[in-house]
Amino acid sequence: MRTERIVGGGRASKNKAITRFRRSLLHIVLLAGSVIMVFPFFWTITSSLKDISQIFLVPPKWIPNPIVWSNYPDSLSVMPFGRAYWNSFYITIVVVTIQLLTASMAAYAFAKLRFWGSGFLFILFLGTMMIPKQVTMIPLYMVMENIGWLDTHLSLIVPSALFNAFAVFLLRQFIRGIPRELEEAAFLDGANLFMIYRSIILPLVRPALAAVGIFIFKDNWNNFLDPLIYLSTPEQFTVPILLNYFKGLYITDWALLMAGSTISVIPVIIIYIVAQKQIIEGVTLTGIKG
Repeated sequence: MRTERIVGGGRASKNKAITRFRRSLLHIVLLAGSVIMVFPFFWTITSSLKDISQIFLVPPKWIPNPIVWSNYPDSLSVMPFGRAYWNSFYITIVVVTIQLLTASMAAYAFAKLRFWGSGFLFILFLGTMMIPKQVTMIPLYMVMENIGWLDTHLSLIVPSALFNAFAVFLLRQFIRGIPRELEEAAFLDGANLFMIYRSIILPLVRPALAAVGIFIFKDNWNNFLDPLIYLSTPEQFTVPILLNYFKGLYITDWALLMAGSTISVIPVIIIYIVAQKQIIEGVTLTGIKG
């Protein structure tokens, strides 16, 4: 009996040691991955505080000396950065608002309403995610030209705001986890579909809406290709397309470009910090049911 206890205790200690080793190895891998992910952002920040002659030194000089703080005000004054910042901000906010509204409505319909062909229509809807963006660029450009929306922000807002299959899919998975008894009780109290959507569904899917909202915000804030195609007037430019103008024909002012790039990511970082809890909760709970 005593021998069995000793053997059992030895096995338990060995299992604990193996578990600690695996956990330590996992932490090391995650730490190495974190360093790799953070390194480009660290290099951008340090380069934004250097003189242009120090950016590409070999071996690299990681800590700027002296620190050139003037790169930031210079980057804002050389280009109409304030105007581009406002353009990006209001376009992104409008797109996020409309997409969350339309995607949540479509997700509620696919998740809770039963109508003929709903399954096939949802699969067809998701199939649009497989179509490369390059396939639709020329037809969409021709549409924008025919309706007179070239060089206007409507060409960036309307196509992006009305359709997002990924957002519909993510919200649908979350809504499917909401108990049907809540809807049935609301029906018995005389609520219609819109009242249930507004008063029951939307409050319960706030974590998922926060997660989807930050994804949409990031994608539209960093959108470079669409403004490059549709916009031609500097007053209409967004931040990503304006940053490209720091690259000249014969020389690129890398210090000002890095300073402008650092400024451009501030809104995304602020939104992520503020909504971090809701984003993690939304991503975690989205696929639990359905």
